[in-house]
Amino acid sequence: MPDHFVAGAVPELRRLRDLLTGEALAWDLVEAVADVCFPDEPVDCTKQRLQTARELWDQAQASPTPLAESTQELALTHELLAAKDRTIEVYQELQVVRHAYEASERSRNQSLQIATLLFAMLGQSQAKVVELKRRVDALQTLPPNDPEVYTTLELRLSRAQRQQTDLRQQLARAEQERDTAQQVADHAARRIQGLEAELAVLHEWMGDDEHDISQHLTPQVPQSGMHAISDDDAALDDVDLALEKARAVLDEEHDAVQQAAHDMGYRTPSASASDDAPATKILPGQVQRVPESQFPRATEATSGLSRTTPDNGPTSSTGLSPVTEAPRLSADRLRYLGAATRRIARSMDLDEVMLGLCRTTVPTFADTVLVYLRDPLPVGDERPTGPLVLRLRRTEPAEKPVFAEAVCEVRPGGALAEVLRGVRPVFADTPAAQAALPELLGGSGVSCVPDGQRGILAPLRGQRRVIGAALFLRLPDRMAFEPDDLLVAAQLATHSALGVDRTVLYGREAYIADELQRTMLPETLPRLTGVRLASRYLPAAETARVGGDWYDAIPLPGSRVALVVGDVMGHSMTSAALMGQLRTTMQTLAGLDMPPQEVLHHLDEQAQRLGTDRMATCQYAVYDPVSHRITIANAGHPPPVLLHLGGRAEVLRVQPGAPIGVGGVDFEAVELDAPAGATLLLYTDGLVESRLRDVWTGIEQLRKKLAATAQLTGPDHPPPLEALCDEVLDMLGPGDRDDDIALLAARFDGIAPSDVAYWLLEPEDAAPGRARRLVRRALERWGLEELSDSVELLVSEVVTNAVRYAARPVTLRLLRTEVLRCEVGDDVPQLPRVRQARPIEEAGRGLYVVNQLSRRWGATRLSTGKVVWFELNINPSSTLNRSVAR
Repeated sequence: MPDHFVAGAVPELRRLRDLLTGEALAWDLVEAVADVCFPDEPVDCTKQRLQTARELWDQAQASPTPLAESTQELALTHELLAAKDRTIEVYQELQVVRHAYEASERSRNQSLQIATLLFAMLGQSQAKVVELKRRVDALQTLPPNDPEVYTTLELRLSRAQRQQTDLRQQLARAEQERDTAQQVADHAARRIQGLEAELAVLHEWMGDDEHDISQHLTPQVPQSGMHAISDDDAALDDVDLALEKARAVLDEEHDAVQQAAHDMGYRTPSASASDDAPATKILPGQVQRVPESQFPRATEATSGLSRTTPDNGPTSSTGLSPVTEAPRLSADRLRYLGAATRRIARSMDLDEVMLGLCRTTVPTFADTVLVYLRDPLPVGDERPTGPLVLRLRRTEPAEKPVFAEAVCEVRPGGALAEVLRGVRPVFADTPAAQAALPELLGGSGVSCVPDGQRGILAPLRGQRRVIGAALFLRLPDRMAFEPDDLLVAAQLATHSALGVDRTVLYGREAYIADELQRTMLPETLPRLTGVRLASRYLPAAETARVGGDWYDAIPLPGSRVALVVGDVMGHSMTSAALMGQLRTTMQTLAGLDMPPQEVLHHLDEQAQRLGTDRMATCQYAVYDPVSHRITIANAGHPPPVLLHLGGRAEVLRVQPGAPIGVGGVDFEAVELDAPAGATLLLYTDGLVESRLRDVWTGIEQLRKKLAATAQLTGPDHPPPLEALCDEVLDMLGPGDRDDDIALLAARFDGIAPSDVAYWLLEPEDAAPGRARRLVRRALERWGLEELSDSVELLVSEVVTNAVRYAARPVTLRLLRTEVLRCEVGDDVPQLPRVRQARPIEEAGRGLYVVNQLSRRWGATRLSTGKVVWFELNINPSSTLNRSVAR
C-alpha cells in the first residue's frame, strides 16, 4: 500500500483518507474505498473487490500521516483523533475554569470590601461602647431625676455590646470567605496556566497554528451598598442594618465560591483547616505565571473536572499524554450530554423540561429517575417564605414508585438540607446521602434503593438557589455508576434547574403581560339603551401578548354612547403602557361631553406631552339613540363599515385625519344617519392589512364578508353580533396575522319617538308643579300609572334643585325602554351630592330620597351645565303591553 502512495497509482485513496480523517472506520467507508479504487470491476466480483478494499484500507490506516508540511514527524490516525478529542475537552474545561476564576475573584473583592467596612464599623462600635460606659458610670455617681434615663442608657449599652460581638464574628467570617475565594482563584489560575500549556503542546504536536486563547479577565466588583455608621443616636440602627446586609452578601458570595469550586472539581478547605504552604497571590483581573514546578506539565497528570479527592489530586496516578491516554469522557458520553442538554434547553414549559430530563435519562443513563421541585417555585429574586417543601413533580417510568413520598418538608439543618446546600451530586451509598434519603423518600424508601453505587442524589440549583433534587437509580442487574457519572448527573441537574428557572420566569412574564392587557381593555361592555355591543381582541402572536390596540364603549349623558377604537404603533409593553394612558385620557375627555373632534384634539395634545415619538390612530364615534344619528371623528384610522338591515355593507366616508401625536392639525367630524337595525363595525388595521395585501384590499374583503354574512339571515333579520364577529375574524388566512386586532361591533336599536317625552321648564317656583303634571300625563299615555307617585316625587325633588340655581330654562326628558329613565338638565356645572341633613334643617333631603327610591341615579357634567338622571324599573306586563301596541 505505501508503494501505491509513492507511485501515485491510487491518488483517490489518499484524497479519500484526507476527507475522512476523524470519522469512524465503518464498513460503508470500506465500500466507498472499493468504489473509488476499483470503478471498472464487474458486478460478480463484488466479494473479492470488497476483500481487497478492506486490505487496502487497513494498510492505509496503519500508514503514518505527516503532521505538517514543514516537518517529517508522522502520526497514526487514531493518535490524531485522540489528540483532537483532548483539544476539544481542554477548551471546554478552560471555559469552565475561566468562569470559576471570575466568580471567585469577584467574591474575593466583595468579601474584602465587606471586611474593610466591618473593621471600620468595629472601631466605631468600640468607641460607642466606651462612650456609653462612661455615661453609665456618670449616672451611677450622680443618679438622674428620671430613672427611665438610666434604664434606657443601660439597654443601649447592652445593645451596643451585642453588636460589637456580632461585628467581630462577621468580620472573621468575611476574612474566611475572602481567604477561601483567594484559594479558589489561585487554583483556577494554576489550572488556566496548565490548560494553556497543554493546548500549546497539542497545537504544536498536530501542526496547527497556535491561536491566542488568553482572555482579558477583569471582573466587575459590585458595590456592597453599605456605609459606615453615623455618630448620631441612630448609629445602633445603622449597625443592625449594615450587619443584615453583610450577612446577605456573604451568604450569596459563599454560594458563588462553592459553586465555582464545584465546577472545577476543587474542594475548599474547612474553616478549621490550616494552610502552611504559602499560596500564590493572584491580582484581580490578572493571571500570574508561576514556576513550572507548581503546575502540571502537559505530559504529566493534570487534575480534571471530575477528579476531586480530599487533597484535590487526580483519581489516577497514570500519566496523562494528549496522544496515548483516552479522554476523560468518551465521545459517546459527550454526544449523549450534548443531545440531553439540547432537549432540556429547547423547551419553555415546565412540564416539557421535566419530560426532557426524564426521557433523556431513562434508560440511557439510569433505569429510574425521580424529580423533586420546590413548592411553590420561587420566581426571580424573590425570597421564598415558609419552610422548604419539595414535591415529586415527575418520575420515569411514569408510574410513581411505591417507595417515593409525594411531598417532603426539608428540615433546617437536617441531612437533606446539607446535601442540597452542597450542590454537588453524591452517590446514594455515601453517609450523607444515606442520612438524607429517608427524609426525601420516607422511612421505608431507603430500603428500596439498590445497594452500592447504583444511585445518585443530585441537587437542582438554579441561578440563585437550590430549587429541587433529582434521584437517579440503576437496577441491580446493571453496571453501577462510575465516578465520572457524577459529572454527567451534575450537568443534567444544572441544565434542568436553569431550564426550570427559565420557564418560571417566562411564565411570570406571560402572566404579567396577560394581566396588563386584560386590565387595559374593558372586561365587559356596558349594557346601554338603544344599542347592543360585541367585541374581540387578538394579539399579534402567542409570544407577543400585549399590544397597542384598544376598544371602548363609554356611556354619555342623554342615553348616548361613545364608541372608540384605537391603535398605538407597535405591539410591545411600551405600546401597551401608552395605550393605557391614551385610553384613560379618552375616558376622561368623553366624560366632559366634548364634541368628537375636540376629544381627538385634546388626545393629540396629551400624546405630544408623553413624547415626540408617540404615534397612534384613533376613531371616536358618538351614537344618539333618540335622534338615530352618529357623529364620527377620525385620526388616521381605517374607515368604519356600516352593515344595513337589508344586507348592504357600506364603507363610511369620513375624513381620514392625521394620526394622534403629529400635532398642529385639525380634526373634522361628520354626522351620519344610524338607522335602526344597522350594525357599525370599528376595527384596527391588523384586520385588513398584512404583508399579503394592502389596507384597501382588506377593507373591500371585509365589506364583502359582511354582506355575505348578512345574506344568510335574510333581509329582515340582522345577523347576531357574536356570530358576526366570529365570521369577520374567519376571513384571516395563513400569514394575515401581522398585527394586533381590536374589533368593536355596535347594533343600533334606537329609541322610538313614541317612547320619548321632552319639555322645557322656566326656572320659576311653579316649575316643580308643572313638571309633576307633565310626567303624570306621559305615564298615563304609556300605561305606567303605577309609577306615577314615585316618579312625581323624584321629579319634583330633582327639578326643585335645578330651578333653585339655574338661570336658563331647565330640560326634562322621559325615556321608556326596559326601564323608565328621567333626565333633568340645567346650566349649573356643579354636580350635586348626597349629604346627611341635620334634624333641624328643612332642606338637603332631596337627593337622599332619590337615592332610596330609584333603581340607580347619577349626574354628568356637560359643556353647558349638567344632567341629573334616575331610573325606575318597569313592570314586565307594561313592557309586554307596549310591545303589543307597537
